[in-house]
Amino acid sequence: MTRTTGVDGAEALAILGPDETALVQELDRTFLGWAGAAGAREISPPPLYPVTDLEKFDVYANFPHLAFVAGPLDLAGREGKPVDGRFAGGDLQDGRYGLPHATCYGAYLFYEGTKVSETEIVSLVNRCFRSEDHYSGLRRLASFQMREIVALGSFEHTQEVVSRFTERILAFSGELGLGLEKEAAIDPFFQNDGARALLQKLSPVKYEFQHGTLAIASVNTHRNFFGERCDIRFGDGKEFAYTSCVAFGLERWLAVLTEVHHGDLPAALAAVRAAADRAG
Repeated sequence: MTRTTGVDGAEALAILGPDETALVQELDRTFLGWAGAAGAREISPPPLYPVTDLEKFDVYANFPHLAFVAGPLDLAGREGKPVDGRFAGGDLQDGRYGLPHATCYGAYLFYEGTKVSETEIVSLVNRCFRSEDHYSGLRRLASFQMREIVALGSFEHTQEVVSRFTERILAFSGELGLGLEKEAAIDPFFQNDGARALLQKLSPVKYEFQHGTLAIASVNTHRNFFGERCDIRFGDGKEFAYTSCVAFGLERWLAVLTEVHHGDLPAALAAVRAAADRAG
């Protein structure tokens, strides 16, 4: 059983029960296994970052509608108690920490100021946070878990990783009988008036894997955007690293599998294990 909670009656947050947790863990083990087979090493990011770090990636220029920020309570002359279920802006000190809406930021910050191989690959999982105009339980949450596999190095390497994991996602979802559709998606990831934004319009850099209207995974090409912003270089150190990533929204996979198996979570868990074995 999943319990949901949120502000003003919204199903914005989920407490997963034992069966749901077991299924999510099995999914994550599967995706992590794919990463390990590709030579990825695991890193562990924090759940929030200094705003100055996220600002490097134009998060607040391109995704202000999704942003959550955090700061300590201002206790000068106050009791530190909420009124009517909330703290007002005047009760808070400056919001100097940002809650990320994507997991992969941790990888670029980890490698900041370094030189990587031409075929670097890492994996990480984190809590992500998004301020949405509406929530709908596991399908759209304010806080959710995202597993990502991030490639850094040469452009050819980043594209090979995207191609390889596109095949794995389609094979795995096919074994599960999900019938995912690969659809080009346009996020305002790059500044709208920049050269990268024009390139994105001419050649999509993000593809989503959708079950109905719900995207549960994606593959993303960033070219050398993050390499430049974090001064990550590769090879002889003269060129900024290219990056790409593969993302899995774990609660969204849970939502789809719960629906497909009509709420029979042990059956869904068995199906995931069998599909992972068959898909290799």
